[in-house]
Amino acid sequence: MNQDSQTGDTSNEYHDRLEKIKQIREMKINPYPDSYKRTHKMLEAKDLGEKKGVRKTDDIINKPNDNIKISGRLMSFRNHGNISFGQLQDDSGQIQICFMKNVVGIDEYKFLKKIDVADFLGCQGELFKTKHGEITLLVTRYILLSKSLRPLPEKFHGLKDQETQYRQRYLDLTINEETKKRFDMRSDFIQALREFYWQNGFREIETPILSSSASGALAKPFLTHHEALDHDFFLRIAGGETYLKETIGGGYEKVFEIGKVFRNEGMDPSHLQEFTMNEFYHAYWNYKDLMQFTEDMFEYLLKKTLGTLEIEIKDRDGTIQKVNFKTPWEKISMKDAIMENCGIDIEKHNTAKDLLDEIKSKNIIIEEAKNLGRGNLIDQLYKKVARPKMIGPLFLIQHPTDLSPLARRNDENPTVVDRFQVIVNGWEIVNAYSELINPIEQAKAFNQQAQEQEKGDEEAHGKDDEFVQAMEHGFPPIAGWGMGIDRIIALLTNQDNLKDVVLFPLMRPLE
Repeated sequence: MNQDSQTGDTSNEYHDRLEKIKQIREMKINPYPDSYKRTHKMLEAKDLGEKKGVRKTDDIINKPNDNIKISGRLMSFRNHGNISFGQLQDDSGQIQICFMKNVVGIDEYKFLKKIDVADFLGCQGELFKTKHGEITLLVTRYILLSKSLRPLPEKFHGLKDQETQYRQRYLDLTINEETKKRFDMRSDFIQALREFYWQNGFREIETPILSSSASGALAKPFLTHHEALDHDFFLRIAGGETYLKETIGGGYEKVFEIGKVFRNEGMDPSHLQEFTMNEFYHAYWNYKDLMQFTEDMFEYLLKKTLGTLEIEIKDRDGTIQKVNFKTPWEKISMKDAIMENCGIDIEKHNTAKDLLDEIKSKNIIIEEAKNLGRGNLIDQLYKKVARPKMIGPLFLIQHPTDLSPLARRNDENPTVVDRFQVIVNGWEIVNAYSELINPIEQAKAFNQQAQEQEKGDEEAHGKDDEFVQAMEHGFPPIAGWGMGIDRIIALLTNQDNLKDVVLFPLMRPLE
């Protein structure tokens, strides 16, 4: 007997179900009707039975009502001669259904032989309570809403193969209740995020996915060719950062966007090449204003979606720590974080070569270090020696200027920028800064990054002449912020892999 490893399906069962469809059609019954008007979801029906009570079983059997109509997927079915039981599931949960031959009639009861687990049914009847106290629908009428050709994975074994969960998420959602709860939480989080912005007077806008320059972050872009324009374009590497700031230049003062971002870099459990980013920008604010706003936002989001500020979060090695998001949060500079953990004072090393020599003298190994500019080298050093030890939540502040080409230099110390990242148990979840609005300085920063690109740093920021031109028309003071939605959801739901919080993650095609 041949078996499909992806679904647990056997070829015999597949053909048996095809034969049932043929028989059903011969009975002049459509196995795929277009709709069904239900009165209750499963949990609503169960709550109704518990709160309002039910009639005695004998009274219902003698004269049942048709006041409840439910619909969903048949998850289990067992026959006991003249009575059969099943579990029907919709997106609210499951309820037990009961078929009695003397209630539904001989022909309708006989038709149950054409029904299989995984079929969708519409069932009408009255609620009763079994001797075990389970609220159950006594079915008086039912209709086949969709005939499945393949069975579900066995309930006992579930769907535990990770790759199958990613490739066939529809089965994962059907079988694994925890998976559905996780994506419910993601939806609730994004809804609460939008609510917080709206409550604070922000406008949600959309910016292009395709762009003539890869702006807004230090990352390697995807390149695609536009046939009609006969020109190469980049898929954006940031959440519309330059466009959002141009919108501020055009007169808006509070804008945000939630959308897809693409980076042509390595895939691992903590990085995806396609992910969801949230960015916002506020006119006349600086990065210190953003810190307060960020603390307020997380307090709102966590209380709204999880009901608590104390969350268990895994670090990069899978160790769980209790993280308390109670404000105010700690603040530490990147210079001090590196100094405390390896003794290197980054301000004493003004070139990438100088810094790399010092890193090597400390026996610290950084992959591909020779190809990195000074800014990215500092970033990799921090990630190697300091970030894994940070629990937080905390604000990492005062990043080097050459690591942040779009950020504003600090007035008191021009070697650093007015920037922060939010760190939670070794993870960066927010990147924010006072924006650079001086077009002359911005052009210089872009030129420096372009030189790093020519030297082999693929993550260096390229030039964006159109953005500089927009800035030359005048931008007000701006502060902005970005957060990876997949990352924060994975942390809050204790997932080891970002694919576990993306409904349909990108996978290598099957041979």
